[in-house]
Amino acid sequence: MSLPHDPQQDLPEADTESFARQILLQRLTDQPRSRAELAESLAKKNVPADVAQRLLDRFEEVGLIDDAAFARMWVESRQRSKGLGRSALARELRKKGIDDELAGEALELVDTDTEVQAAHRLVQKKLRSMQGLDQTVKTRRLTGMLARKGYSPSVAFSVVREELGSELEPRESL
Repeated sequence: MSLPHDPQQDLPEADTESFARQILLQRLTDQPRSRAELAESLAKKNVPADVAQRLLDRFEEVGLIDDAAFARMWVESRQRSKGLGRSALARELRKKGIDDELAGEALELVDTDTEVQAAHRLVQKKLRSMQGLDQTVKTRRLTGMLARKGYSPSVAFSVVREELGSELEPRESL
């Protein structure tokens, strides 16, 4: 049984390069992408490895691909929009093909205070839907949510304890 014919194999190298360049530009138009994501896109379209490598290098030279900038932007965006903690952000960056050194540099931008504030906001939001539940159940669910979002156990338990403690304090009436 023969493999299906790939029309990409019939193109001259100049056309292959043009085809690959078009793929890269389209992918970068949607949103910033890591070099690894773009390489994967080219591989899926059967672009020869040498052509892909050459184009990715050129795009990097001219600044269209910048994994360090991508990692910083990704960390800032995902922490702001999803409230993710450092370990979840590191996992996502690894999945995007960002090497550990660049990921570490980007994660240094997340200061502890900002991370703790984000955890407080997540817990406060979730607490609204937990009225009537036992404190133990609330603690377990809230710390579990924070753990899934990438927060360390110490941050998770500290934030949950603070928020549940403030929930128990009587509110002063005006």
